[in-house]
Amino acid sequence: MSEIQEREHSPEEVGMDASALKRLTDVVAARGGAAQLCVLRGGTVVVDRAFGCSRDSLFLLHAATKPVTGLTAHLLAERGLIDLDKPVAEYWPRFAQHGKDEVTVRHVLQHRAGVPVGRGMVRTMRTAGDWARSVRDLEESRPRSPGGAVPAYHFMSFGFILGEVARRVTGRPFRDFMTSELFSPLGLDDLHLGLPDEAWGRHVPTKADHPSELLGQWVSNGRRYRQAVMPSAGLSGTAAQLARFYQMLLRGGELDGVRVLSAESVRESRKPSSDGEVDRSLKRPVRWSHGFMLGGPGDEPRHLSNVMGRRSAGDTFGHPVTTSGVAWADPSRDLVFVYLSSVQPKFGVGVDRLREVSDLAFAACADRG
Repeated sequence: MSEIQEREHSPEEVGMDASALKRLTDVVAARGGAAQLCVLRGGTVVVDRAFGCSRDSLFLLHAATKPVTGLTAHLLAERGLIDLDKPVAEYWPRFAQHGKDEVTVRHVLQHRAGVPVGRGMVRTMRTAGDWARSVRDLEESRPRSPGGAVPAYHFMSFGFILGEVARRVTGRPFRDFMTSELFSPLGLDDLHLGLPDEAWGRHVPTKADHPSELLGQWVSNGRRYRQAVMPSAGLSGTAAQLARFYQMLLRGGELDGVRVLSAESVRESRKPSSDGEVDRSLKRPVRWSHGFMLGGPGDEPRHLSNVMGRRSAGDTFGHPVTTSGVAWADPSRDLVFVYLSSVQPKFGVGVDRLREVSDLAFAACADRG
């Protein structure tokens, strides 16, 4: 029998409060639109629900793609194919142009490479579905700050830099590498970097809940965009499958007897790299690691790590989807939480909504508050 069950189990079996979980599901249901919610404790499913869609509907995971791409870099380091502290240009010589010769792979994982976008945000969005053009723009980009100097969320460049390094050292298309090394061994056949034609009928369209999000709705609902290989924002999947992936990380890189990462690689990916500095791109305090956003008490209302809940511990790790969803794992509570929604609210409202559902999950941990 799989360690992660295929049906919901009684919350009391794993020390969770059923009434608190009911409050969580009620909040998600009341928000409308399509949504999926999956909560695991100790590898046991206590919530696996779909609202306004089916359990196999496929959501665009947007920025929650980044930790998976980051883990491919840790996997390559584990195998001796790259060194995280060597320059990106060691593996991709043309990246060194315009003073980027000292930017390391680790700087990219930390969002400190100095190139949060290639050649401007508008151009970045226009070329996001074109790997060759995105890579060429990054080669020609001029850094806004020296490598390692400041955290500045690398919206698309994070994935294309790491993905191009992986492509060069493995000689394989990045999507093939990610799928064969991280997803297929774990049986995660419904996580797709670029939505295949046969799965298009199950995709969930994004719905803007504020005029500020209409452009994002228009871009992200396009078939070309959803089917593109975008290693920062192009993963599609279900809450249940993403939860299984995070459960593997809680188990130190192994799930159901299958190991895809060493425990040391997982620890390295979760090592803090900034502790509440204001991110130059996001304009808010953030706790970053080496591929993940980290939790921890955030009394400052603007602290972006609040998306994982104000009750989260400092070693909680995950990433928001956009402000429409979030995925995280809390080692101290052995808890995995994935919330996906089609409704895209205004940024600040979305942060508050993610904090609310995350804190409701923590409140359900009756034995540890």
